[in-house]
Amino acid sequence: MTKPKYRCGYVAILGRPNVGKSTLLNQSLGQKLSITSSKPQTTRHSILGIKTLAHAQILYVDTPGVHMRGDRAMNRYLNQNARNALAGADLALFLVAGTHWGREYQKVLDYLKQTKTPTILVVNKIDLIKDKDILLPHLQWLGTQGDFLDIIPMSAKSPQTVDTLEERISRHLPEADAFYAEDQITDRSIRFLASEIIREKITRLLGQEIPYATSVEVEFFAEDADITRISALIWVERDGQKNILIGAKGMMLKNIGMQARKDLEKLLDKKVYLKLWVKVKAGWADDDRALRSLGYAGQ
Repeated sequence: MTKPKYRCGYVAILGRPNVGKSTLLNQSLGQKLSITSSKPQTTRHSILGIKTLAHAQILYVDTPGVHMRGDRAMNRYLNQNARNALAGADLALFLVAGTHWGREYQKVLDYLKQTKTPTILVVNKIDLIKDKDILLPHLQWLGTQGDFLDIIPMSAKSPQTVDTLEERISRHLPEADAFYAEDQITDRSIRFLASEIIREKITRLLGQEIPYATSVEVEFFAEDADITRISALIWVERDGQKNILIGAKGMMLKNIGMQARKDLEKLLDKKVYLKLWVKVKAGWADDDRALRSLGYAGQ
């Protein structure tokens, strides 16, 4: 019997904000790579996640959620990032949440039709659907909306359904040798992952406005045998946001740092000394030049 050939390819994960794209990536990799929260704009950069199986290597590209509003430079950047991910993808995962459908889903579908990228439709969060009788008719309706290779209902929090999805993905990847080493899970630097972990804590701990007005820049990163020292600058747009971020007697900033340090110590498997600063950069999220200076360049 002829041994099946190895398969490898890029898989872009697309959808509106908060459909579970980052949760799916983290579950597949078996560890936290993409930051998560209940707020839109949590994912701002495309992040490569490498899953090596016995018969295939899946190169996931986790993308920012597609936003309807394009009037701000940040939203334009996020939408362009999603489109760019499709340009080099061998396969797309189009995530939708339960039985919900809206204009943002249609916008993603339009991207897919324009690029003609082979697509698996993933209906996530089915565990949250109370009336399961409506699921099958909804899946049938979804099948009429596009030319999908597969339609897979699942929960990204369930290892079993993620395994099923990976098997389906592997079938549709091109025959090729693995691009990356077996033990590599991303091409991103530790400095980048550190800045994302800090931003996640800001997003989770603060209200609706502040997370969208912040960006994190790691200014100093040094690893010794038993400790890693990190100094990071948190940019905000206004003085009032700076005051909220720091909090009374510095307690909010201290809490952000404490929670980020715990995650960083898990990631690095050593002690971490983390120093956070807050500075104001007026209008950075609506300024293309400012976005580029803070690392938001086209990917």
